Amino acid sequence: MTRVARLVWLGVVFHFRHLSRNAFAVTTTTIWPLVYATLAYFMFRAGSEPETLLLASIGATVMGIWSVTTVDAADSIQRQRWLGVLELLVAAPAPFWAVLLPITIASSAIGVYSLVSTLLWGRLIFGIPLEFEQPLVFALAIPPTIVSIGLLGFVMASMIVRFRAGWAVGNMFEYPVWLVTGLLIPIALLPTWVEPISWLLAPTWGMRALSDAAFAGGSAFLDIAMCLVLSAVYTVVGSMLLGRFLESARRRATLSLT
Repeated sequence: MTRVARLVWLGVVFHFRHLSRNAFAVTTTTIWPLVYATLAYFMFRAGSEPETLLLASIGATVMGIWSVTTVDAADSIQRQRWLGVLELLVAAPAPFWAVLLPITIASSAIGVYSLVSTLLWGRLIFGIPLEFEQPLVFALAIPPTIVSIGLLGFVMASMIVRFRAGWAVGNMFEYPVWLVTGLLIPIALLPTWVEPISWLLAPTWGMRALSDAAFAGGSAFLDIAMCLVLSAVYTVVGSMLLGRFLESARRRATLSLT
């Protein structure tokens, strides 16, 4: 377990550094959220309080984190196929989940660039005051939010292993999750059957944790705890799904492109 934990940690550090030097990944995490935030600002600015605009900024941040996670989680499997190393990684002595999991966590971790760029954009361009009711709790909520979203991406990537065109399947999850988790519109405006689904998705609780810490509207610690619980659940479910889909991919010889 110590060796596996070390492998996961080194994998996260390695892939985070790699993505930080990737122009597309950095652009995705810094520019796209600014577009989302700008749209949200203009939608809510008329007659709104600064708190509403700050909430829109936090929502755009979580949207950016999920976007880069779902895109890179799907694309990482496809890159390994193109490079011809996916079969080698699966056959390596280390469990493949310990190889795949750091990729998705690192993908969500560079979402911290999204947080910084979005908050600065709102402050410098729209004059939104960055006044947090509980700044320490807000900072404490960031890592669980990032890790839980990354592990949700791990569950998705575990299913994508089975399909040669998995990158296309991964992109399908981006906008539905935005909608179901209340990042685009309040969950209360959606059909009642949507809310239980939102409870199973990390962006819901990550958004709540950040907003509750920013405005002291609720218990951010409960939201943080839910992020941690979902992280454990995603790890177990993702590992189980990955084993099943790898077995299916071996039987059907779909790990490689040939």
